[in-house]
Amino acid sequence: MSLLQSGIIGVLAFIFILGAAVTLHEFGHFIVAKLLKIRVETFSFGFGPRLWGFRKGTTDYRISAIPLGGYVKLGGDDSNAPIEGESAPDIPANERFDLRPRYQRIMVALAGPIMNILTALSIPFAGALIYGVQATPPPVVRQILPGGAAETAGLKPGDRIVNFDGNENPKWKTIADDALLSPGQPLPLEIDRSGQRISLSIKPTPHTEEGETVGFLDFLPDYGNVPIVVRAVEPNTPASEAGLQPADRIVAVNGEQVKSAEQVTQLIREHKGQPVTLGVLRNGKPVDITATARRLSDGRERLGFQPDEEIPFQRVGPIGALTEAVDLNWEYIRVTGKALGQLFAGKRSVRNTLSGPIGIYRVASTSAIKLGWAGVFATLGFLSLNLGIFNLLPIPVLDGGAIFLLLIEGALAIIGMTISARVRERIQQVGFVVVILLMVFVITNDLLKQASIWRGGGNSNPPAASPAPSK
Repeated sequence: MSLLQSGIIGVLAFIFILGAAVTLHEFGHFIVAKLLKIRVETFSFGFGPRLWGFRKGTTDYRISAIPLGGYVKLGGDDSNAPIEGESAPDIPANERFDLRPRYQRIMVALAGPIMNILTALSIPFAGALIYGVQATPPPVVRQILPGGAAETAGLKPGDRIVNFDGNENPKWKTIADDALLSPGQPLPLEIDRSGQRISLSIKPTPHTEEGETVGFLDFLPDYGNVPIVVRAVEPNTPASEAGLQPADRIVAVNGEQVKSAEQVTQLIREHKGQPVTLGVLRNGKPVDITATARRLSDGRERLGFQPDEEIPFQRVGPIGALTEAVDLNWEYIRVTGKALGQLFAGKRSVRNTLSGPIGIYRVASTSAIKLGWAGVFATLGFLSLNLGIFNLLPIPVLDGGAIFLLLIEGALAIIGMTISARVRERIQQVGFVVVILLMVFVITNDLLKQASIWRGGGNSNPPAASPAPSK
């Protein structure tokens, strides 16, 4: 795949993922408003001047100039007039949003975030029904990397992790996620060693990649005898030039048998600047691929491919698929919440925590190129979940702000008080400024992070015992 092809795929993936997440959110507002027979004046993807669209009935369906969101303009609702414009003056009273009962207005406001959350649940639910769920083995340590965090902590091969950073009986993904979020920070863990429960503490080794610092535990998990396959090969890299192909099964590196993707990473890193021979099986036939790592555009010295364990799938029914979907999304929420908690506690930088459109593009592009449609839909689910939760925050202009004001109005109505139109307008103006400042901040943060990557600042030359996620 050429750089031009990669760029086109990245742009299309970004447009599809962001467009779908925003459109589904606004469709939630739209469909509930229509069901309640509330006039919908505008259904817009994006903000600002109208670029293109069509009118059907009383609704203007449009694409607007700033593609960083969207909105549904309801008849009689001028709460977001600075963004959406003023309502038409001749809307019948029975179609006006502002004259509807408070519970109906809350239903309309909730519909957008709920649609996003349902999208985030439906994608892994459908995937689990179609393909099954991975039969992930228990977290047992297979090999300790010399001089790394695991060896310092006292871990040994055969140890089974039964508690990690407060999570009882954690999965491998939970352990890896917590380590990634906590570079250089001590994390408590408990292991089962020959029937004895032992408490330890481990400090994940920091590693900076693509402008973000993450932590690695420096041990190899025991996945059993599962195949190690090539998930993706980046264009114009030593791996692609040597003929390595996606779906190749890696059986050895420089003659040494391998049992995990992390082991492949470690063996390649140990031979920096030297030719590395990958023994692979391609369509059942053995093939040797020899290449030498070099510094690539991200500033890191590597071959340019992604190995991964091909963990088998097991079939599940609707209940099992729903459980998998809920567990996956709960893990997203848990990790996001932990990252934000570290941010407010001063343990994590803003630059490492928040991303805007450029960050979304980078993730969308990487997911599409490496994992195809599976990566695109996984990213869509993650973004939809975050969009839904973010919109529930009690910030004026957002859905959560509208719901909060309606609840305050309800409470004040009990004692015969109301919020004046002037006060409401001022609140909305403050919320509008807050959202604009937040957008400016995350875009600036994205640009600084991207500039760091272009300068080669994404590589901090980590110790040899720190496995990187891509090769």
